[in-house]
Amino acid sequence: MIKKFIFIDRDGTLIREPKDYQIDSLNKLFFEPYVIVSLLKLIRFGYHLILITNQDGLGSPNFLIKNFSVVQNFMLQVFASQGIFFESILICPHYIHDNCNCRKPKVELVKHWLYNNIMDKKYSCVIGDRKTDLQLAKNMGIRGFLYHSKELSWKKITDILTKVYRSAVFSRTTNETKVFIKINLDQSIKNYINTGIDFLNHMLDQVRVHSGISLYIHAQGDLKIDDHHTIEDIGIALGLALKKALGNKFGIARYGFTLPMDESLSSCFLDFSGRSCFIFKVKFKNKFIGDLSSCMIKHFFDSLSQSMQASLHIYATGENDHHCAEGIFKSFGRALRQAIHIQDKILPTSKGLL
Repeated sequence: MIKKFIFIDRDGTLIREPKDYQIDSLNKLFFEPYVIVSLLKLIRFGYHLILITNQDGLGSPNFLIKNFSVVQNFMLQVFASQGIFFESILICPHYIHDNCNCRKPKVELVKHWLYNNIMDKKYSCVIGDRKTDLQLAKNMGIRGFLYHSKELSWKKITDILTKVYRSAVFSRTTNETKVFIKINLDQSIKNYINTGIDFLNHMLDQVRVHSGISLYIHAQGDLKIDDHHTIEDIGIALGLALKKALGNKFGIARYGFTLPMDESLSSCFLDFSGRSCFIFKVKFKNKFIGDLSSCMIKHFFDSLSQSMQASLHIYATGENDHHCAEGIFKSFGRALRQAIHIQDKILPTSKGLL
């Protein structure tokens, strides 16, 4: 499973570095400001912690392992008492003139994460107080933060790493259709919807407006035959784009919406459970609503539910097919707005996975 990792320097980053650069007794141990609350927040947002440090001459007469171990073990015990654990602790004991392979910024110590396809490079990073830490990040192909308690504090770094930018780009091409979708759940992008079906454009725009998301959709299909393939593939592509944009789903509200539209009443119940289930109880009076086959509305939402792996229940009653259809798309948009809203800092399930 690919994870987000933070590779963290020790001296000068987790704990204060003394003038002699050697923390070999407990009276030299001081934690950096806000490091504990920051690491706890990062863990809640799904980051996995790796400690990586150069300890010049560790094991030599000038820097005894037993003195280092007293400080190291106490530091780790303090972190553990607060629920902070490091998945690995990587230590280079050599001086720079030893020209070893394991000293930062060389990547020998981190090659397990680099070469086994377990690290999400887009979100992983290195945090340290020296230029060698930034160089390590560059060598690993991930982001680097130069920590300084005043200029770039733990608070500021944590705010940057936990700020949510949920977006996705998805394309689907078959012998029958070509669909391109860009979606952003939190930031504005250029909105554009062109499916070749005017009424569907109008309905998808209702989803965009009432969900509060930004949506760019361009679709080309074999409409000269009918609208089946185009609508089906747009539903599949939109569902996969939503699934991709939601990522690990940390903090989302997860869960429906009832909406009146003149004489009609539409309800949409949505759960990003990771399991597909679709219920649709709507009866349209006419075969077409505008240039859209009314039966394809059910098929669109069925395709969407399957591809985004969500439970989706839709109910509507009313005298006017247009009102019923518009109410369905609006209520889905409102349900989507509720479900994707970040309201907490935990995964909303007892299973540990959505």
